[in-house]
This record gives sequence, structure tokens and C-alpha cells, in this order.
Amino acid sequence: MSRIETALGALKTQNRKALIPYVTAGFPYADITPDLMHGMVEAGADVIELGVPFSDPSADGPVIQKAGDRALALGIGLTQVLTMVKTFRERDTTTPVVLMGYANPVERYDQKHGTKAFVRNASAAGVDGVLIVDYPPEECEDFAADLRAHGMDLIFLLAPTSTDERMAQVARVASGYVYYVSLKGVTGAGTLDIGQVEAMLPRIRAHVSVPVGVGFGIRDAETARAIGQSADAVVIGSKIIQLIENEPHEKVIAVASNFLRTIRKALDA
Repeated sequence: MSRIETALGALKTQNRKALIPYVTAGFPYADITPDLMHGMVEAGADVIELGVPFSDPSADGPVIQKAGDRALALGIGLTQVLTMVKTFRERDTTTPVVLMGYANPVERYDQKHGTKAFVRNASAAGVDGVLIVDYPPEECEDFAADLRAHGMDLIFLLAPTSTDERMAQVARVASGYVYYVSLKGVTGAGTLDIGQVEAMLPRIRAHVSVPVGVGFGIRDAETARAIGQSADAVVIGSKIIQLIENEPHEKVIAVASNFLRTIRKALDA
């Protein structure tokens, strides 16, 4: 059983919802990520999604694109991200960490040995799951099996436009949880339609047996609580990036943590 399955299973027995914050690794300062991760856990995060900076993030809106560009300018790539996870693991051996990003950095990580070197080193660093936006489920059964053999989960996105066939394909290879993108378009876009989310989740659960997290458009305690009524987990990214992007180094962790405490309180209410 992976750390993600353990954490989400424990929350389910307590009838609680998972809080999953997303931050771009190396943003807004190259050295802040492990301490920021610890701060988020102390504020109530159950799983952390760590964005791997990439130069062409097709699914990300301007807020997260800008964060990725800033991290890239600071020299942050996949190798540095794995080092950050390893540093985080020195003090926290239980909170699941998911890397979220794109195929290019993974496939270029070790071109001689392919994705196997990435899987091996990610596992050694303490990564628990991988969400690769541009990996279609029908093309990565071997990758998913390799991850599971190393105790890691392969997580997929589903969208309002996902067909039943697509959901069934995802169900065959996904583990840990699936991430339902509640809006059409890129991260940070649009207005959340809670009724549409509530209508979509039973369709998804008819195909997938793993927990369903919902993200995109959750920006405050009110929307988080509303989504938490039907979802197993709430994912928040763009709002956190916006809150911390212009803060001085010494205030970043407090700002992010204080915001997450309001979300945790709403989910537990």
C-alpha cells in the first residue's frame, strides 16, 4: 500500500476530506520549498503536489506559468526537485508527495535509461505519486506498473469533457487518486460551477475505485467546503501561488500556512 493510499484511507475512516495544496518547486525562492512543505503540513495539508517547472506548461494558466518561469530562472529542474523531496523526507516520512508536471522533463531526466532511472531515483528521494499532464492512460501501462513496483502511484486528470471511455481507460491504470479538473481550460481560469462538479462525480466513481480530488477554481474556504461535500479531496494551487509570489522570503511560509488553515477549518467544519 502506498503512502497516498494509507493517508487517504485513514481520512476516509475519520469521515474527513483531504487537503492537497499545490506549489511550484523552487518558487518563489530556490531554497524555500522543503520548509514551505513542512509549513503546509503543519497547517493541515494531507498530500502535497509539487510542480516540476517546465518551459511549455500547456495546461497551466498564467499564474502557474509565471511561477514555473521564475523557478526555471533560478535553476530549478527535475534533479533539484528530487533533492527538495529528499530534504523534506529528513523530517517528514509520512506525508505523501506527488510530482506534477509534463513528460519532457521525465523523459529527458536520463535519456540513456529512459523513465526507469527517474522512477528509481524518485522512489529513493521519497516521492509517492506522479501526475504527468500529457501522458495518456492508454500509453503508460508499463510506466504505471514500474511506479507501483516502487511504491508510487500514477495519478491522472479527468475533465468535464472526459468521456466514459476515457474514464474507463484511466481506471485501468490509475492509483492513489484521480484529479478532476472542475473547469474547462487552464489552471486558475473561470468560475467554479459546484452543481456541475456534484453531477460529474458520480459518473467518475462509476468507473474509478480510487478517491477523487477536485481542483481548478477553488480559491477560498467557502468553495473548498462546498466541493468537500462531494469530493474526497480538495486541490488548491493558483491561489497559493498568487498569495506568496510577492512576499519576502521570511513571510512566505506564514502566508501560505495561514491561508491553508482557513481551508482546513472549513473542510473539517
